[in-house]
Amino acid sequence: MAVVVRMPKMSDIMLEGVIADWLKKVGDTVKAGDIIAEVETDKATMELENYEDGTLLYIGVEKGKAVPVDGVIAVVGSLGEDFSSLIGESTAPLVTASAPKAEIVALPIEAEKTTPVNVNAVAVRMPKMSDTMVEGVIAEWLKKVGDVVKAGDILAEVETDKATMELDNYENGTLLYIGAEKGQGVPVDGIIAIIGEPGADFQSLLQGNSQPKATVEAAPVVVPAMALPSEPVLKVEVATQVSQVVNNSEGRVIASPLAKAMAKEKGINISNVNGSGDNGRVIKADIDNFVPQAAMPAGQQMAVANGVESFEEIGLTQMRKAIARSLADSQSTAVDFQLTMEINMDKAMAARTSMNEVSAVKISFNDMILKACAVALKKHPNVNSSWRGESIRINNHVHIGMAVAIKDGLIVPVIRFADTLPLSVLAATTKELGGKAKNGQLQPKDWEGNTFTVSNLGMFGIESFTSIINNPKNESCILSVGGIKETVAVKNGAFYATNIMKITLTCDHRVVDGASGAAFLVTLKELLEEPYKMLV
Repeated sequence: MAVVVRMPKMSDIMLEGVIADWLKKVGDTVKAGDIIAEVETDKATMELENYEDGTLLYIGVEKGKAVPVDGVIAVVGSLGEDFSSLIGESTAPLVTASAPKAEIVALPIEAEKTTPVNVNAVAVRMPKMSDTMVEGVIAEWLKKVGDVVKAGDILAEVETDKATMELDNYENGTLLYIGAEKGQGVPVDGIIAIIGEPGADFQSLLQGNSQPKATVEAAPVVVPAMALPSEPVLKVEVATQVSQVVNNSEGRVIASPLAKAMAKEKGINISNVNGSGDNGRVIKADIDNFVPQAAMPAGQQMAVANGVESFEEIGLTQMRKAIARSLADSQSTAVDFQLTMEINMDKAMAARTSMNEVSAVKISFNDMILKACAVALKKHPNVNSSWRGESIRINNHVHIGMAVAIKDGLIVPVIRFADTLPLSVLAATTKELGGKAKNGQLQPKDWEGNTFTVSNLGMFGIESFTSIINNPKNESCILSVGGIKETVAVKNGAFYATNIMKITLTCDHRVVDGASGAAFLVTLKELLEEPYKMLV
């Protein structure tokens, strides 16, 4: 009996997964435990395991496409079995509307005898490469119009909110049209390019027809089962073709749309600009570096300022957009306030020096702060909590998020059960997670489940700052840690040198009141000013 393979929920915040790669194809015999596909979530690429013995009868989503949690991915059953009732017409994007349901799956030998669908061009669309992705930016085109391409070729590099990824091609043919230039954003499911036969009329695809007229009127055909994953009949929507001035015999200038817009804004005659791009194409850098030559009357010289007003607008990365959405959501939901305190770090500095003489792993001040926070949270569980709408969740476990700056933004790996870890083990854990974060190797278990977060900018010389609560659904507080500063204090009328560190606790007032937050900081101050107390 045929069974449906659905998209599993691979993390507590996962809404959908993207098929990164199919490891099996329609017609393959599969067993329970086989890995049939790789699924990309918002943080990592994971393996999709099969739980049934049988034949892979149907693939419901092509590589690079997103599937909501619990959505149909595939069907496994007996060869020739009718499974149409399991998927329904609305969930079968890889099957043509006119294809007889009883003949959706065909053996390779039968497929060779069938007549191909009468489509001479297909649209390549922007795939949804993560659950938070709204659009992708073309980082680089690896093919150009006129190139002959094959299924499996890499057409372009696409920048998402998590990484720069390769855009695979699934069609054999000629690259007829490119719908977005390098550096331009394309919404998910928007047309990126068109591939087909040379000379094919693909205007109907760009004008919003769901498919060429000849395809709609074609007689029912059997779609080759082995080709289903790589030769989908795509749903086509309206896309705007990118305009580009082309150099021709009439002397028009080759220039990118961005260069033209910048030249117009700066009042530069673009015909006076020497292009440094392919075939003399004027690009953004040429406009940035252009110095106009003043027209002077013969025999006259005039002093002219040689500066040019210029600026650069840097497009948002997908990660930066995701951060912006997340923090805006936090600010619109959490009702926050801040508490600031000074901590004397003289004894902590001395203790760290002594501990590093015997510790196998170098212990940092940040490690000591994380440990002190973990111990303080066990004493103040109301701070180790979160707003749940109709209730407040008070956590008995302590999972501390550690904000780590990476090239494209910020990520927060989580030290689990931080209160139970000896300082040397905690130090080793933070170094391992920090390295994984910067190398893009974190897995879902490494960033999920934080109950409290620490953000430390002391190493940059920042004395004090405030942070936005990382995720109000998981936590109610975040601690901002400034640098340790040597200063002068007074005791019994005498001046002396000491080391002070400022910390600021941002609290969600829906959960944590001022007195509760202050009590937590008093405990934290005591632990850092008398470090032995966090070790017993």
